[in-house]
This record gives sequence, structure tokens and C-alpha cells, in this order.
Amino acid sequence: MLRFKNLGSGSAGNATLVEARDGQQVSRLLIDCGLRVSELRRRLQAAGLELSDLDGLFVTHEHSDHVGHTHRFAQETGLPVWMSEGTRLACQAELWGLPSGQLQTARDGVTFALGALALHPFTVPHDAREPLQLRCSDGDRSLGVLTDLGHASAHVVQALQGCHALLLEANHDVGMLSRSSYPAFLRQRIAGPLGHLSNVDAAALLQAVHHPGLSCVVAAHLSERNNTPSLAQAAFSAVLGCLAEDVLVADPQTGSDWHTA
Repeated sequence: MLRFKNLGSGSAGNATLVEARDGQQVSRLLIDCGLRVSELRRRLQAAGLELSDLDGLFVTHEHSDHVGHTHRFAQETGLPVWMSEGTRLACQAELWGLPSGQLQTARDGVTFALGALALHPFTVPHDAREPLQLRCSDGDRSLGVLTDLGHASAHVVQALQGCHALLLEANHDVGMLSRSSYPAFLRQRIAGPLGHLSNVDAAALLQAVHHPGLSCVVAAHLSERNNTPSLAQAAFSAVLGCLAEDVLVADPQTGSDWHTA
């Protein structure tokens, strides 16, 4: 069985828990550690887990809301930490002092295993040195985790084909962003090809990978100033053919419930 729970999604800090069970074996991966370890521990405990129940960490890229508390997490847990070589180089100062063997290199298109989990990293267009997102599988079901990208490249669309569940960025509403108080350079960066997906772009990507076996979609990484859950829900529901209020949304502070892929 494959299931996942977002622990927080947004500029204040990102973390997602993925769990696979195979008989008596249970494997749990944390994707990103943008939350303070004390806060991460609190949110894990609310889910009935402890730091000691985790088996590893995958860092998608070097922006602080994703990697910010990785060093402390790695020190406290001693768990393996996967990231691309580009992300490691971009984070050298933050990762200084960690044992070299604790840092594992993830590569686009190269699958690696963590217990009952098979993990498939893939590159995305984002303004980071070598960003990777992740497809997770228990050998039967698969989950695509996709936040922080400026557009859906053909490579991204291919990587998400056949997923049974998605945690998918719907960062901003185009109109809200254009009218926001953000400086022009920041609005351009967010809306640009290496920034973040708008609701419209996220819905188009969802349409490109939608199939009858896709049973769970969670909208994630919503901007608290340039989007609303209702706007993201409306965009996704038009693709999924459901009521807008039935579309799931990850909250910046509380994340999401457990969902099964």
C-alpha cells in the first residue's frame, strides 16, 4: 500500500511524507525539510509518528522553504539524504560538517530504492541549480510529487504518466499576481518559465496526465497572497469532472490528511 501526507506546503516551509507497506516492511520518506525540526516533530506526532519512524529524506532543490532545516534534521536523525549534485553544490555552506556518506546523489531518470519504496527523480524547469521532483511507487501504485516549476515540459508530462495520485502545485492566480503588491521583478520571476505554475497551467498539466486510474489529486504550494483554495479547486475540478469543493488542497500550516494512492 502506498499513501502520503503533506505536512505543510507553501513559502513558510514544505514537507511531505510518503509511506509504502510491503507485508511487515514499512518504509517512510520525507520529501523536503523546510520546517524547523521541532515543528516537523510536532506535525509528525500529530500523524502518530516520530522522527525515528522515518527512513530518509529527499531534497528537491536548494530554496530555503525546501532545504532550510535539512542540516539539523540530518544531524539529529543520521538518516540518508538524497539530492542532486547541483543542489548539493548550491547548499555546500548549509550542509557543511555532515558526513559525506550521509549525502546521497539523486539523478534524473535513475531509480533508487528505499525499502519498499521505488523512487524516480526527474528534472523540472525551475530557477534552481539542478531541481528534481519525484515519482514514488510501491511496485503497484504510484504517486507524483510536483511543486516548484515554471512550466510543464514534455519531460515532466512523461514522468507523471500513469500516476494514481498527484501532489500538484497550483501556486498563483494570474490576475491576483498581476495586481499584487509584489515588485515587478518578483511577479515576473513567479510567472516566468522557471518560476511557479499558475492555476491555469497546473490544470493544463493535470489534463495532460489525467486518466481513469488517477484517483487522488491534492493542490499544493498555493501562494497565500496570490491565490485562494477556491480558485485552485475550480481550476482542478474542471479537469477532474467533480465539484470544486471536492478537490483536496494542502494547507500551509496543517498540510493534508493521509491519502492513499
